[in-house]
Amino acid sequence: MTNHYIDFRNADVILNMGGNVAENHPVSFKWIQAARDKGATFIHVDPRFTRTSTKADIFVRLRSGTDIAFLGGMIKYIIDHKLYDDFYVKNYTNAATLVNPKYGFNDGLFSGYDSAKRSYDASTWALEKDEKGIPKEDKTLADERCVFQLLKKHYDRYTLEKVSEITGTPKEDLVKVYQAYGSTGAPNKAGTELYAMGWTQHTVGVQNIRAMSIIQSLLGNMGIAGGGVNALRGESNVQGSTDQALLFHILPGYLPNPRAQWATLADYNKTTPASKDPRSVNWWKNRPKYVASLMKAMYGEKATKENEFGYGWLPKLDPTQDASWLNLFDEMYKGTFTGFFAWGMNPACSGAHAGKVRQALTKLDWMVNVNVFDNETGSFWMGPGMNPKKIKTEVFELPCAAFLEKEGSISNSGRWMQWRYKCTNPPGEAKPDGDIMFELFKKVQALYQKDKGKFPEPILSLKWDYETKGHFDIHKVAKDINGYFLEDIAEHPVDKKAYKKGTLVPSFVFLLDDGRTSSGNWIYCASYTEAGNMAARRKKTDPTGLGLYPEWSWAWPVNRRIIYNRASVDLEGKPRNPQRALLSWDAAGKKWVGDIPDGPAPPMGDKGVYPFIMKPDGVAAIFGPGLKDGPFPEHYEPLECPLEKNLMSGQMINPVVTLFKEGLDKYASCDPRFPFVCSTYRVTEHWQTGVLTRWLPWLIEAEPQLFVEMSEELGKLKGIKNGERVIVSTQRGQVEAVAMVTGRLKPFRVAGQEIHQIGLPYHYGWIFPKDGGDSANLLTPTVGDPNTMIPESKAFMANVVKATKKPPAQKGKKA
Repeated sequence: MTNHYIDFRNADVILNMGGNVAENHPVSFKWIQAARDKGATFIHVDPRFTRTSTKADIFVRLRSGTDIAFLGGMIKYIIDHKLYDDFYVKNYTNAATLVNPKYGFNDGLFSGYDSAKRSYDASTWALEKDEKGIPKEDKTLADERCVFQLLKKHYDRYTLEKVSEITGTPKEDLVKVYQAYGSTGAPNKAGTELYAMGWTQHTVGVQNIRAMSIIQSLLGNMGIAGGGVNALRGESNVQGSTDQALLFHILPGYLPNPRAQWATLADYNKTTPASKDPRSVNWWKNRPKYVASLMKAMYGEKATKENEFGYGWLPKLDPTQDASWLNLFDEMYKGTFTGFFAWGMNPACSGAHAGKVRQALTKLDWMVNVNVFDNETGSFWMGPGMNPKKIKTEVFELPCAAFLEKEGSISNSGRWMQWRYKCTNPPGEAKPDGDIMFELFKKVQALYQKDKGKFPEPILSLKWDYETKGHFDIHKVAKDINGYFLEDIAEHPVDKKAYKKGTLVPSFVFLLDDGRTSSGNWIYCASYTEAGNMAARRKKTDPTGLGLYPEWSWAWPVNRRIIYNRASVDLEGKPRNPQRALLSWDAAGKKWVGDIPDGPAPPMGDKGVYPFIMKPDGVAAIFGPGLKDGPFPEHYEPLECPLEKNLMSGQMINPVVTLFKEGLDKYASCDPRFPFVCSTYRVTEHWQTGVLTRWLPWLIEAEPQLFVEMSEELGKLKGIKNGERVIVSTQRGQVEAVAMVTGRLKPFRVAGQEIHQIGLPYHYGWIFPKDGGDSANLLTPTVGDPNTMIPESKAFMANVVKATKKPPAQKGKKA
């Protein structure tokens, strides 16, 4: 998230597309309403009319899976009507950059496609560089090979008529949204976009967000108050968990995970992004400092220069290995794994194609389930269709503390790290997650000391000193994440000051690549310093008046509240929007005033640097050659869709998507047995798969059972009345649900035919409540975005029919 919740109040136009902000992120709506109270326009684009829609100044519908067509039409509209911010586009984006002459696009495919491998050779997508290695530019934006002209050509096909035919959105509704949001291209205006899994859970999920980043770059809405591309997280600490390397492909702080071809630390460091442009900060050039400091935090004194700080002890992925969720459970289904920790999760309900996930669990020798309550994962062996006598998996249940029963930090959607205190002790034998991990690893380490085992060095060398008076100490972990000076430093190269061994590092600027500093996560460096626990601060000071509140908690990086904020000023450092002055250059004092700047260098007009300091070229990437499926977003149909062909090109689906074709995986596109578009979503009253909320009487009373929403037109077509029990089915499985026949859904007119859409929440499971229904993910397909492998749970094909009789009583474990 580039900005933060409170900053929504600074926007002139707010677009919620790919989410349902009022119901699923209700706290944030306070700030949307604050913007509306000042005259802002709130736009909601969604297949369903929801509580969010009731508050929208403009609400329009679109068919699930057609967001890129919708946004591509907006890009064309902005260019055709010259609504873009000319100064911003020319100076702060790569619009003027020339692209390799061999780059091309034809009938849905970019240059370099290999149909046999279902992948691209992206070499032809490279930016053209001069003899000094600096990207070539045409600041007039007239060259046919410059990014701006390629962008214009690419989206020239996305006419109002074509977009309407694909999305089912009437042309007049498209124009309403395009005009309103396009108005924020003026320097004195700001537009922000709020999205959630309505954008990510598609086979073009990353490109959905890329399309919006292009729009924001064209309009000059990145790095400003009231702007940005803002991911609304579904849990209070999802941001924190990804920051700390929950995902397989990264180390803490978004450092790439080592791979087999990078056998040594020197090999790994050769992959560090480089730039030859003196005006590009290219902050990632500091990566060797962050990796060395991470190794020192992990292995302490055992990490030396001689052993490359323990780099050889880190596990290495195979050269192209993808160990994401879908692949892990596919391998589990094939019998690859013997054991599995299900920690704070419920994959038997949360995973795409949950029936396959449940079968995969039967192939294990053992599983450890760490959770607050029993769930469908821990008791999978006694669930529907299971025969415990034929299941070999031994299950261990470890009760853990709920969030009110433990101390620690959470990092919210806006990157704010906030410290929370324990309200009460957990019941019985339940323990906080940190205590369980700490004690478990001490046992593992003791076993390795006794029996050695295979490759013992990483286990025996791991620094594990997070104990105070015999108990796990979360503050020691927080300090270790920040990092320490590990030796006396007489004169630090950054500020020429002396630092004592054991002193907490003041910020990541002070980290070194020679082993004299540690940091468990470089982006959290400065969160716990000699001044104290920054995340615990609660002062309501607001010097800018923009709601930054710099002394309330702490935000990464270095307490910066809005990322890329140098893009909010002109070449001399003056705010381009003085009414929302996020940052300004004090020429006399030679310093920035306002938010924490993206680096101390002077503005561009004073021999300064480009504003997008994390990009190697220093500018926003309208043309983005780094993704697997193309440098520009292109509309492809979902893997399962109601159409016989893609109306935009001859390429039906994302050409590089991974297809699972073995075993239980089946797909149905344009199949008369499954004629309706289906999507899964959340409700306010439940959280994720309901493990925490289904047990609370007041919440389960509010939303007691699985339901399926359908339009009044579809209800009439199928002879289904509101409140009747129905069966919803796909190629993967079926669930029984209560029909909610409502005017909130309407049929779409797509390619000359009537298309119906239905939807179900995914919060339920067979354990509790009785007759509450099972997981909607029994319906969803095993397919994901090629860049992230997030499942396509927002657009697949299903059928719905009236249930013929009342279901038999549920068998299995009693509540």
